[in-house]
Amino acid sequence: MTKLSKRAQNLSTSPTLAAAAKAKAMIAQGLDVINLTVGEPDFHTPENIQQAAFASIIDGKASYYAATAGIPELRTAIKYHYKELYKFPFTEENIVVTDGAKFALYALFQVLLDQGEEVLIPSPYWVSYSEQVKLAEGNPILIPTAESNHFKATVEELENHRTDKTRALVLNSPSNPTGMIYSKEELLEIGNWAVEKDILIVSDDIYGPLVYNGNEFTPIASLSQEIFNQTVIINGLSKAFSMTGWRIGFVIAQKDIVDAITKIISQSTSNATSVSQYAAVEALTGTYASVENMRKTFEERLNEIYPKLVALPGVELEKPQGAFYFFPNIKKTMELTGYTSSTKFLEDLLEEEKVALIGGEGFGAPDNIRLSYASDLDKLNQAIVRMERFINKKMDERE
Repeated sequence: MTKLSKRAQNLSTSPTLAAAAKAKAMIAQGLDVINLTVGEPDFHTPENIQQAAFASIIDGKASYYAATAGIPELRTAIKYHYKELYKFPFTEENIVVTDGAKFALYALFQVLLDQGEEVLIPSPYWVSYSEQVKLAEGNPILIPTAESNHFKATVEELENHRTDKTRALVLNSPSNPTGMIYSKEELLEIGNWAVEKDILIVSDDIYGPLVYNGNEFTPIASLSQEIFNQTVIINGLSKAFSMTGWRIGFVIAQKDIVDAITKIISQSTSNATSVSQYAAVEALTGTYASVENMRKTFEERLNEIYPKLVALPGVELEKPQGAFYFFPNIKKTMELTGYTSSTKFLEDLLEEEKVALIGGEGFGAPDNIRLSYASDLDKLNQAIVRMERFINKKMDERE
């Protein structure tokens, strides 16, 4: 058997992708599985974006390597599209385009961290944050947050976990998996603390456009020039533009960080896919109507499914404000049905009712489960019916 590096041996497989792969394999076998695992919009990429990609192929522009930091047209489009959101001046020199926001985070931790340096990560958290920190030989410091405080970290909690090795803080608002949004006041307090303690803020803004029911997304980098200078913005087109397969992300940061990430790209992927970059230019400069229509559809699904989900026996859940996930606590549901593990609960749910969900353990919350509502209402409603049937059956078996 081949000897593998300790790095590879210590790395965990993404639980979201593993669950999605299992569900897809069952579907390929002809089984009627409702797959609510991966956070992927169920819409095709808008037609104007597709047409821009076709045009770049036909005229030959997509046939060649692109500039390592991104084609000039895309970096300019990013600058103008996001200048109002982030408020403080930045130029193309502050932007680097990456193969998805996930690789943006990976490359960032590679350039930021030396061995043993620490990154604060409020928990629950997106499953790849901690593993990517480990890949950079850093230490992820998970900060448990209270469900009663909407799973949001306070400055007091952050300060209690800060050491002389603390290098950065990861913030994700709206959050995957909870859907919660930090208020402007909460972010200002955290931002000022980070500036005072010289801790870099890694702001994952990927779900920023996906907010519902009057809630607002405030980027922490928009609150003051000092906080902007202390922040690395991670963003991309996968979620809001329904472009998960195109793999376009980007970083907005101080030039020294951008230059360092560009070096990482030059020695790894060379550049983000050319055709995807030309499509991304159209996404950011063309009509926004399709994006808003998708957002409204997610909002409708949230509002219809939420009351049905919380009506299930034992389920506790505060209504999400953004992203497209439910993250209910099923501790009482497990007590009612005789389960002690959400992993086993979900395994049996998949086996018996063919509903595929994600356990909360990989997100740092083992009593919770994650359901994506980036799926059509028929599937979501049928999933609720199947879950209710499963729970009632298990409760009956205990009597």
